[in-house]
Amino acid sequence: MYQATLSRRSYRFSDLRQLMAKASPARSGDYLAEVAADSAEERMAARIALAEVPLKTFLQQLLVPYEQDEVTRLIIDSHDALAFAPISHLTVGDFRDWLLSEQADSAMLAQVAPGITPEMAAAVSKLMRNQDLILVAKKCRVITRFRNTIGLPGHLSVRLQPNHPTDSLQGIAASMLDGLLYGSGDAVVGINPASDSLPLLEKLNYMLNDVIQRFAIPTQSCVLTHVTNTLRLIERGAPVDLVFQSIAGTEAANSGFGINLALLAEAQQAALSLNRGTLGNNVMYFETGQGSCLSSNAHHGVDQQTCEARAYAVARHFSPLLINTVVGFIGPEYLYDGKQIIRAGLEDHFCGKLLGLPLGCDVCYTNHAEADQDDMDTLLTLLATAGLTFLIGVPGADDIMLNYQSTSFHDALYIRELLGLKHAPEFADWLTKMQITDDLGRLRDTAANHPLLLALQGEQP
Repeated sequence: MYQATLSRRSYRFSDLRQLMAKASPARSGDYLAEVAADSAEERMAARIALAEVPLKTFLQQLLVPYEQDEVTRLIIDSHDALAFAPISHLTVGDFRDWLLSEQADSAMLAQVAPGITPEMAAAVSKLMRNQDLILVAKKCRVITRFRNTIGLPGHLSVRLQPNHPTDSLQGIAASMLDGLLYGSGDAVVGINPASDSLPLLEKLNYMLNDVIQRFAIPTQSCVLTHVTNTLRLIERGAPVDLVFQSIAGTEAANSGFGINLALLAEAQQAALSLNRGTLGNNVMYFETGQGSCLSSNAHHGVDQQTCEARAYAVARHFSPLLINTVVGFIGPEYLYDGKQIIRAGLEDHFCGKLLGLPLGCDVCYTNHAEADQDDMDTLLTLLATAGLTFLIGVPGADDIMLNYQSTSFHDALYIRELLGLKHAPEFADWLTKMQITDDLGRLRDTAANHPLLLALQGEQP
């Protein structure tokens, strides 16, 4: 039992699960699941009580039962007690103060990251204002490598997302080359296929590989199909760079995706066996999003933001090259408007970085949400200030296959110019060599005879 008194009224919370849910900022998904605070006053009382909870409590009082959930077992069994030692004496409130202090610099945050559980990260985020989430995330440094180096301080990468509603190879190629000419694609060239047809998925892999190899682009490709399809592609000898999978924070929700930890481990080993990376062996790419556990009724009464943080434990176990939250994609049933999407994006980025992950964000919303592109401009600017690892680049910010609004190649140019952010260094060198950018990294005018444009027309450069 946890309790706090506010305005001469005593509030009681039956267990840690309820306390965490009641302390969460208001969002539609938690109301839908009937776990949210009934009032702003109850929410504040829950936060007061949560601030007094020792961090050690999260290792003893498990929000999702150990016996019922392999994600819980992963969190507990892989917990690094030595890394946890420097902060093990703190309460959640003390942890917030410590994270904001000068003592918690980049080196110290990297040292303690393996000792922080997702529930600890989620709990402290509930006590933080937006500026706190930004400031701490900015101090976290997470660097990954495959064919280039992602996550360096002062850098921001972009996933080039050339989706097409009929998986037209020509249409995808046009969007891909458009993005490359705008300097996008250093995180990954990643296609969400409309079809699960294995022959088509194979063609997409070969096309991506052909462009990357033909022009010696220091980046990686990914066809974002189900992990079982990727395993079959590897068995067929397809040139697979990264293994993609959507993941969630409970075993039951992951079962709904048709996955478990053993399957992800099998896929990771298969990708590693191809030895396609030139600079590193981070071969996994994961996507997450608040509401995935609630939408499948697999949340065990846990609030949606804590469930999201638990998904990061799954990702951390597999050392991914990339992971991003598709923050507004699941819809207004879980994040109702721009205010809720902005807060969730900052929470996700903070929790992911605190846990040692290369967290990116699909700054996005669906067309039936109470949000617009101005909200996305705000979230993009805040996340980039906070040290975002990568964002999504979609032609015109309008994904015509997935039917949602994201960020464009132009948005990436805006944020790079505003904050002086650089491409992955190897990709930046390639852009200069290809005369896409000048020596200062600024975009150049593209002549009609540029090799990439000639390639689109089917001509030899």
